Amino acid sequence: MARFVFKAYNAEGAMLDGEVVAASEREAARSLERRGLAVLSIGEAGATPARQGRVRRLRPVDTTLMLHELATLLQSGVGLAEAVASQASVSRHPRLADALEQMSTGLRRGLSFSQVLSDSGLALPGYVGTLVRSGEKSGQLGKALQDAVAQMEYDEQVRTEIRQALTYPAVLVAAGIGAVVMMFAFVVPKFSMLLDRGADLPWLGWAVLTAGTFARQWWWLLLCLAVAAGVLVARQFGDPLRRARVFQWLEGLPVIGPWRVEAETAAWSRILATLLGNRVPLLDALALAQGSVRSPRRLARLEEAARTVRAGGTLADALEEQGALSPTGYNLVRVGERSGELPAMLDSLARLSENSGRARMKQFLALLEPAAILLIGSAIGTIMVGIILAITSANDIIV
Repeated sequence: MARFVFKAYNAEGAMLDGEVVAASEREAARSLERRGLAVLSIGEAGATPARQGRVRRLRPVDTTLMLHELATLLQSGVGLAEAVASQASVSRHPRLADALEQMSTGLRRGLSFSQVLSDSGLALPGYVGTLVRSGEKSGQLGKALQDAVAQMEYDEQVRTEIRQALTYPAVLVAAGIGAVVMMFAFVVPKFSMLLDRGADLPWLGWAVLTAGTFARQWWWLLLCLAVAAGVLVARQFGDPLRRARVFQWLEGLPVIGPWRVEAETAAWSRILATLLGNRVPLLDALALAQGSVRSPRRLARLEEAARTVRAGGTLADALEEQGALSPTGYNLVRVGERSGELPAMLDSLARLSENSGRARMKQFLALLEPAAILLIGSAIGTIMVGIILAITSANDIIV
């Protein structure tokens, strides 16, 4: 638990400041909101804004928290210009402070909030701007911002869950690779003199000893090749087209494929439901929701479905014609269209897909961990068997 200092408005519009104890900054903000306070700023006690700005980069959670505080102020009746100016004066990150100051200046010049937000240079998902514009048109900017924050928090939660789930397998693989490298670098070369009897050594023993000797002599070349391979992989994933092809290839795998499909379906449904709930036109919402889809094949199906809707077809029939969802998904969308509750039905589809995707992720991880252990154990076992075979073969020759 940590102590956080805060500034907030109460129900009467009076400014309050004080301290609150919570496990995290976000939990502290939630605690204050449950007390009926509109949080203006919050930060860990004893940490100054300048210091925080120097020691770390701007994280997505910082931007999300800023938008959450701004949405809370707007929903509490604080004027837009006043809310943005207040946020600029108490922002804990220099980059956020600069962006908010620029936004405040733009608002004083008569620009719309959607325009100044777009010009601020903050890294925001595409749906944020659309939700803000819809909130301006409907007069519910605070609600639109809150919906955008909820979607951003969901996206960050999914990324965090995936990173946490892959941490143990990644550490396991890294430790295994380190063990293999250590054996090739320090253990195998000690038996390299047995290569003088190469013609009498078993094939596996000869191969292990040769590989170890080569690795000891040409370690710098292997290191350069490893760095070059890492750079090549990074460049491949840096290209959106190649990255999309990788995601499409993953969808064809037995276990990870259905997981990827369920995850993309959940993200697409949730974003579409949020946009429609904020009165964004269906065609615009469909175009924007496609930004959450990474597989080129799946994206092409959704684009064809959007063209069918533009031509006058229903969304459920268009999606079913392209095979973009599961039978349950088609039924939910069809019920939503007929009842006028399409956002609610899409939200239900997102929750179902999310739960199914998490179950498949757990299944994938349950297979990944023993597979990694088996692979690493096989590599180390092969090296040890090769060394033992070489030693016993040399002893047989001497005898």
